[in-house]
Amino acid sequence: MSQTIHTPVSVTTLKSKMIPGQRLLGLDIGSKTIGLALSDVTLTIATPMETIKRTKFKVDVARLQEIVDTQNVGGFVLGWPVNMDGSEGPRCQSTMAFSRNLAEKINLPQALWDERLSTAAVERTLIEADRSRARRKQLVDKMAAAYILQGALHAL
Repeated sequence: MSQTIHTPVSVTTLKSKMIPGQRLLGLDIGSKTIGLALSDVTLTIATPMETIKRTKFKVDVARLQEIVDTQNVGGFVLGWPVNMDGSEGPRCQSTMAFSRNLAEKINLPQALWDERLSTAAVERTLIEADRSRARRKQLVDKMAAAYILQGALHAL
């Protein structure tokens, strides 16, 4: 049995691998949570969806599969946590491991999108909207996922 090597693609290649009318699912992968955002079918607007509290990978991927099936998802955009200087640190290694594991379970194309400053931008927006610290904590991951996904959608 031949083994395929998982390699994320560019966002334009990602779009070309999708069927028209499919959506993209954006993921902001953290050590404790995964923020999720969903595009519309025209791949124009990203909407914050939910935050998964990470437990076992099997449980997390089961929820992702459920979303893929019910929302007609044709690909993933994963936040790529490069350092401010552009170098790749341990968080990039962790994201790539998640990406490989996800590809083994859900056979959909993936793209990586630079997520530098996404959480900071979202935090600033929530502070300006006068959200309490507790409410910001509830919203920040899925909003960061939407920020990441929206950046990729703009690039399309």
